[in-house]
Amino acid sequence: MLKTVVFDQLKQAMKNKDVLAKGVLTLVKSALDAAEKEKGAELTPQEEIAVINREVKQTNQALDGAKQAERLDLIEKEEAKLVILKNFLPKQLSEEEIAAELQAAGVTSGMNMGDAMKIAKPLLDGKADGATMSKVVKALIS
Repeated sequence: MLKTVVFDQLKQAMKNKDVLAKGVLTLVKSALDAAEKEKGAELTPQEEIAVINREVKQTNQALDGAKQAERLDLIEKEEAKLVILKNFLPKQLSEEEIAAELQAAGVTSGMNMGDAMKIAKPLLDGKADGATMSKVVKALIS
């Protein structure tokens, strides 16, 4: 269970007085708890990864905002958060690996974007973020 790993790391961050890690891990733990409470049962590994992906996406958005505002202090903080969050995700595939898997699954040139994404999402769930997946799909179908 990802939740127990997060809790163990949270305890360790508290012992080490690592303020950033403690904050990020508390955020992740509460997001996992909230998702579990909403579902009314334990989360599956895929659902846990979806929660982590949502946190990564929000952190990326905050990072973009910090870059636009040219706030170096916030940029460093958000990048450090991303490193911690990405440790909980499975290894992310490169664009070449994504393209190879999609071609093997039948995504071809001339296909509708919606149909191609219906194939791509379940196949690559947790292995690639949505933006990268979309970019590769667009390249393959055009």
